[in-house]
Amino acid sequence: MRGWAERFMASGGAMARGLLPSYLLLLAQENLEFRLPEIKSLLSLCGGQFSSQQEIRINSPFWILNIPSEEMARGLMKRTVCAKSVFELWGQGKSAEELYTSLKNYPMEKMVPYLQSNSTYKIHIHAFNKTLTQDKKIRRIDALEFLPFEGKVNLKNPEHIFWILEDYGMDPNNVPEDPLDLYFGRWIANGQRELIESYSVKRRHFIGNTSMDACLSFIMANHGRVKANDVVFDPFVGTGGLLISSARFGAYVCGTDIDYNTVHGLGKASRKNQKWRGPDENIRANLRQYGLEKYYLDALVSDASKPIWRKEMLFDAIITDPPYGIREATRRTGSQKEILKATERGYTEEIIPRHPCLKLISNCEQMLSSHTSRRLITMEKVKEFEDEDQYSHLLDYQSLLYKGHNSFREKYFSGVTKRIAKEEKDNQKLGNSSYVWKDH
Repeated sequence: MRGWAERFMASGGAMARGLLPSYLLLLAQENLEFRLPEIKSLLSLCGGQFSSQQEIRINSPFWILNIPSEEMARGLMKRTVCAKSVFELWGQGKSAEELYTSLKNYPMEKMVPYLQSNSTYKIHIHAFNKTLTQDKKIRRIDALEFLPFEGKVNLKNPEHIFWILEDYGMDPNNVPEDPLDLYFGRWIANGQRELIESYSVKRRHFIGNTSMDACLSFIMANHGRVKANDVVFDPFVGTGGLLISSARFGAYVCGTDIDYNTVHGLGKASRKNQKWRGPDENIRANLRQYGLEKYYLDALVSDASKPIWRKEMLFDAIITDPPYGIREATRRTGSQKEILKATERGYTEEIIPRHPCLKLISNCEQMLSSHTSRRLITMEKVKEFEDEDQYSHLLDYQSLLYKGHNSFREKYFSGVTKRIAKEEKDNQKLGNSSYVWKDH
């Protein structure tokens, strides 16, 4: 994303947009570039469209969205791993007074169903980038006495939960005394953050040195809008981490890999203090571990550079983490001078692979170290493949200059060499350093 904030509006007139209810999204402060494409993709999957009458601060944990219905908001939260919770927004302001005025202007008929005398409720306080004392929390709750709560307080199992959310900015070294923004809303649902821990690679039967972590696996499935009964393919399947996330959402999964031992669960183990892989260390066992074996179609030993499939529509989504060329050298494309000149310019949108059948949806960066990063690129098929499209990738000159893994491999090892030299200079007593190279 360029710039701190961007404004996103759905198509249609202002009046139509104004009729959509406002919801407050509380997001996790990690994988920041992945969050917007995930939310957009999931809203589309739920039959909606990303819409906000507010300015979206991309790096902020608070986004105000206009979503047609509570049902759609719940559908969004059944899939997202980037968002923590969603709330029906009743009021907001830059100060406590503005928040209270906003609450007083919220339509009473929308409040009443959740304030009945035969209902139970509680109020929760959440402050971002600041810790509030219990005394301050109580004072904030008491200040809401003007709201017509008629039900009984139940802290353990309430029917309705209301939140006061305060934003103290992004700088932990410069926290203001008063919040920059305040929100009040009715809690609707939580996201799927617990999947990150329950599907952690650390507890998985079958892993490799480069198995994709659970959080990114689910994000990739969401970017791909994977849904129940889809068929999802991973041409660099490895230990099947990306198959697991897609199967969790009800898709049937399959893959290929050039490594016979990995596909069949043979050879040396990746775990510490374990020499060889056991009989139950394979892709199928991974899916069985999570009760997802019924979604596993198969994995084939195959070179992804050589086509093996019939020329017809086979897959609803292809989700993969290609090899980066760190372990094996590959043929150079273009002269050395052209490659160096291109890489010196850094990463630009020009070098994203292009194809007339594919439309770029999103392009997200994840930093791996001070000198390397990787990108999650999402594309959508927009037309059927035709004969004239067969060699279109060869016409993409900008892409040829970089041709991916050669450039990354050179830059990666250049950075590693410099880092090793610095460490040896700083501490002559250091022994051999070991590194895990990213490869699939």
